[in-house]
Amino acid sequence: MQKNRIGSKGEIFPPKKIREKLGLHPGDEITYKIEGTKLIVEPVPTLEDVLHQPTMVEETLDDVRRFRRQLSKKAESP
Repeated sequence: MQKNRIGSKGEIFPPKKIREKLGLHPGDEITYKIEGTKLIVEPVPTLEDVLHQPTMVEETLDDVRRFRRQLSKKAESP
């Protein structure tokens, strides 16, 4: 844990080690959220970052087509 001060205009300046660990660079977008009494600062992932993340669901096109046929059959039956 590192200590720092808030600037005269309310700015927060994370130390260089923290910025480097988070991969933050000038101009990067970040989000803020509050959890209890904590301020959470997180980088906004780029589209490239998101595309390189592993997929959460593995469905093939055949799986989707099969499921769609099943739904259609259910919708058509009384």
